[in-house]
Amino acid sequence: MFTGIISDLGAVREITQAGDTRLTFSTAYETEGVAIGASIACSGCCLTVIDKGPGWFAVQASGETLSKTTLGLWTVGSPVNFERALAVGDELGGHIVSGHVDGVAEVLEVAPEGESHRFRFRVPEDLKKFIAPKGSVAIDGVSLTVNEVEGAVFGVNIIPHTFQATTFGRLAPGSRVNMEIDMLARYVARLLHPDD
Repeated sequence: MFTGIISDLGAVREITQAGDTRLTFSTAYETEGVAIGASIACSGCCLTVIDKGPGWFAVQASGETLSKTTLGLWTVGSPVNFERALAVGDELGGHIVSGHVDGVAEVLEVAPEGESHRFRFRVPEDLKKFIAPKGSVAIDGVSLTVNEVEGAVFGVNIIPHTFQATTFGRLAPGSRVNMEIDMLARYVARLLHPDD
């Protein structure tokens, strides 16, 4: 489990194919303290550390993961948001995030608003029912509060710190992002519509 509070902005260092895809990332994490088998959310996608060294760690991504997330679009140098798994007793600063990407959303607009930036996203049609004003959503692993919703389009404000410390500062209209809906919304929808 995660909180959607990004603790490192790293980058793709190497991509290799050997059955599944091995992604190696540059990181500021002290990797001596990262166990092989640990879970790290990589731009919102929970992945397992399979190898590591000073300033880097590697994960393995299946074809399913590549097809359902933005990971298949990454190239060497692509920026990646990182969050280590939540430990019992850690501060829960965002919201409960599972690291299971529900779909890929598209950036429609990025506009300055005061010192912040207003982002508008289009979500896949089957996910729009899970997005609510003042509800939570994770975009590329970042815990955010939804400002407004119009059909399959919703908006959020990104404060300067988040804009600089995450991949948000590199997004533009047309960019694709990983999206995880709020866990509570998922279960409420299932209870209300058990046959859907």
